[in-house]
Amino acid sequence: MPAWMCLLLLLMAAPCSAAVEAVMVKTPPVGGRSGLYVFNRKPLEPNPLAKLPIGAIEPGGWLKGQLTLMASGMVGHLDEVSHYLSVDSGWLNPKNPGWEELPYWLKGFGDLGYVLKDAKIEKEAMRWLDAIMASQQPDGYFGPEANKKNRDVWPNMVVLYAVQSLYEATGDERVIPFMTKYFRWQNSLPMEDLLPESWQVIRGGDNLESVYWLYNRTGDEFLLELAEKIHRKTANWTEKIASFHGVNFAQGFREPAVFYQQSRDSRHLAAAKARQAEMLGEYGQVPGGLFGADENCRPGKTGPEQAAETCTMVEYMNSDESLLRITGETEWADHAEDVAFNSFPASYSPDWRGIHYLTAPNQIQLDRGGEHCYQNGGRLVSYSALETYRCCQHNVAQGWPYFAEHLWMATRDGGLAAVFYCANKVKARVAGGTEVTITEDTGYPFSDRIRLTISARREVEFPLYLRIPGWCSRAGVSVNGEQVRTQMDSGGYLRLHQKWHNHDIIEILLPMDIDVRMWEKQNNAVSVRRGPLWYSLKIGEKWVTYVEDEKFAKWPDAEVFPTSAWNYALILDQGEPARSFRVKKQSKPASQPFVTHSAPIALTARGRRLPSREAVTNCPGPLPASPAQTAEPPEDITLIPMGAARLRISVFPVAAR
Repeated sequence: MPAWMCLLLLLMAAPCSAAVEAVMVKTPPVGGRSGLYVFNRKPLEPNPLAKLPIGAIEPGGWLKGQLTLMASGMVGHLDEVSHYLSVDSGWLNPKNPGWEELPYWLKGFGDLGYVLKDAKIEKEAMRWLDAIMASQQPDGYFGPEANKKNRDVWPNMVVLYAVQSLYEATGDERVIPFMTKYFRWQNSLPMEDLLPESWQVIRGGDNLESVYWLYNRTGDEFLLELAEKIHRKTANWTEKIASFHGVNFAQGFREPAVFYQQSRDSRHLAAAKARQAEMLGEYGQVPGGLFGADENCRPGKTGPEQAAETCTMVEYMNSDESLLRITGETEWADHAEDVAFNSFPASYSPDWRGIHYLTAPNQIQLDRGGEHCYQNGGRLVSYSALETYRCCQHNVAQGWPYFAEHLWMATRDGGLAAVFYCANKVKARVAGGTEVTITEDTGYPFSDRIRLTISARREVEFPLYLRIPGWCSRAGVSVNGEQVRTQMDSGGYLRLHQKWHNHDIIEILLPMDIDVRMWEKQNNAVSVRRGPLWYSLKIGEKWVTYVEDEKFAKWPDAEVFPTSAWNYALILDQGEPARSFRVKKQSKPASQPFVTHSAPIALTARGRRLPSREAVTNCPGPLPASPAQTAEPPEDITLIPMGAARLRISVFPVAAR
């Protein structure tokens, strides 16, 4: 065949589309309704983003690795170690007691099965869900009878998440009447019996979200009446931080913004941001997106050695995902990634066979003793699959499955939004109902390059929204090799609209600049960030396993001790601090990249030892004022991603010149 004919055939086979329409937007539109997915129904405030059905997104890369480790590790085998998952559970036999533990686990366990398409996990989740739905009484209440007697519906709020996921994943026809009947029972309660006390008062926003979930599918008006009652009985997050308990805050602060969908009162929408700013402004002046509340925030206990519960991490991520759906604002996605990539991975062992209760930005020893700087004594930081960390042991299951379900979201104009970047494949309906598949190849957050490949049976026109993170000031995008010329501002979406063809390729570049953040409230100490990742000192780790109970010898606990120095002050270039660091290596992330010895990227730096800075009750001593004086010679040091460091120094003093 002549060369010219080969070239002609290649040109005929290549995508042939008009120039792409590209514009930056703050959020996807709230006008119109595509009818393809479930958005807010009138009179609720229109929401710009809707969750895709569970199973539409198939995670890949390191995220699939985390999910697979969860399934083969503690989360997938929790029935072997937790008596709360036994045949005596009140969630199987309502005559017996049962509280939040089983619901916490089931909330994430079922989703883990749906996301991985793991038939064994799905079957086990269904065993519990069948029993729970069968427990529904004639008046609509379900679950352990003792909770009804105690007027405590907090654990039911958690169960409803699992029931909703069942419907989203399978369309189970029992779910809608089951929830309708339950909410009619709730609506019939005297006000003094609705959310009367305890966790349910603080965490009523969870109940409220389930009411709106059902309303958007049925339109039953009594649900809006119930929603108003729940808001009135929930703690007043609109005007103040209603609880300084870490998990309570991570769950509760979003409640006014959830109710905003019905009230349309701007005060309610602003309240979530205001509460977060208050909390992080005082107790969260540290990297990793969290705040010091090792049980509760305490005045004066604001340093990086203070910790957060694993429960707080996963609930904060869930709140971010909820607020992202409601507002479309990318700051919530930025924050979810901050927690997910930097704080969450250190809360569990690399093999997912144990978790610990508390994780701090600066943490130098994970032992089984009770001598620490935290509010409570006892074992809090060694890794365990047993019931040492009762709530977190079960609640941790939701973290990565929920994150995976939100990588892509639907928009009202028949489009799709890439809100979290990670290797995956999404299959969704767009435009007039045409199904497309988008394959995402990336090593993000360890890499700054993302490649999207569109698969479609025919030409299809729809908008594609690409999140530009708040930390990225020099984003670049190309379509089929042609650079998009639009100015791309951080903290919004690039909207690409054109007729898309099979094998169209979108390439995204999110340059990751090194940023040195000074924390004035931490004695002018600093943290180092590159893109979405914060960095910690690489500390040698000695893992020591032990068996707490011979009945569970298959699930040994683990302590981690340092084998190298941790008390360094960073040497910084006074004019341009970012020039003090160099990227050391970049490799393709493994299925478990959050490990000290094989982190896919690292930074090199220089530091000086501070011999006077010693451990206090097995925690790093208070940060000295920067610049810190020391006569020790300069040394080369390595920083690794904060999420890969179980022993970690992420907030550093600065060495005096």
